[in-house]
Amino acid sequence: MNKNIIVLATHNKDKVEELLAVLSDFPIKLKTLEDFPDIGDIPETGETLLENSMLKARTVHDITGFPTIADDTGLEVDALNGAPGIYAARFAGEQVTYQDNMNKLLDEMRGVPPNQRTAQFHTVMSYVDNSRELWAEGTIKGVITEEPKGKEGFGYDPVFFSIETGKTFAQMTAIEKNSISHRARAMEALKTKLETIIYQTTEN
Repeated sequence: MNKNIIVLATHNKDKVEELLAVLSDFPIKLKTLEDFPDIGDIPETGETLLENSMLKARTVHDITGFPTIADDTGLEVDALNGAPGIYAARFAGEQVTYQDNMNKLLDEMRGVPPNQRTAQFHTVMSYVDNSRELWAEGTIKGVITEEPKGKEGFGYDPVFFSIETGKTFAQMTAIEKNSISHRARAMEALKTKLETIIYQTTEN
């Protein structure tokens, strides 16, 4: 394992900020795909979150030689039979904006009563190095609002109302969101698995 360096396999700056907050106390240097401009978007050809996150981690590890962390996240809406699921980032099509996806979701949910607007975010986080593959997951339950609320965050945050906090993700500070979000929970769970590996490496 290359000492002290882990690559976050994403170009998404919003996602990087969220993960950096969770990993800030780790004795490692984090790189992202911005540090490897020759690596473009990696096709998500898997049929599950685990397959997609592991595919991205393996691909970036193979190219860079560095230990790599990758994630895939789905938004599972009960009234839509689990959609958009693994297609959350491209619900409205390829090369679309956060706003496009959010508008598509609100259109699909038009007329659905409040007690049937339940949903959950589900993230799987994968880690690959020369000798091991690890993964962990995190979820958070909520409700899809009828209109956007809040200005923070990204993606579906303005329409995902957290039952735990009584706010949408977009109404929370970054600290609040990082304490409960699906991605933060998955990263914390993976971090626990990685602690022995990381600290053994830094001590050698």
